[in-house]
Amino acid sequence: MRHRVAGVKLGRKKDQRTALRRNLVKQLIEHERIHTTRAKAEAVRGQAERLITLAKRGNKAEEAQMVHARRLAAARLSDPAAVKKLFDDIAPRFETRPGGYTRIIKLGQRRGDASDMVILELVES
Repeated sequence: MRHRVAGVKLGRKKDQRTALRRNLVKQLIEHERIHTTRAKAEAVRGQAERLITLAKRGNKAEEAQMVHARRLAAARLSDPAAVKKLFDDIAPRFETRPGGYTRIIKLGQRRGDASDMVILELVES
């Protein structure tokens, strides 16, 4: 039974899995659209949406809480340019939207191993 088991293993060890998730979220924020497998997209989607919500709340907060929100995002992204884009460009776009910042579009199966391919993108407010 899988009671209280969080996350998907994605066929990798723990360190590789966290690095993969960080890279995918960073690429999604940088390019606003990525091509990946369905399993990876579903694993990353929640983290990306949480970061956007953190950025929205951080922009509304006072100075100390705003700095704290940026530091939390920087710890999860490890790229200053991505954090700047998240807080300055992406979060204001979704200011009035209550959630659901990403969309998954199915593309079909990959030719080599028949894994389901998708596009994970940010919704155009």
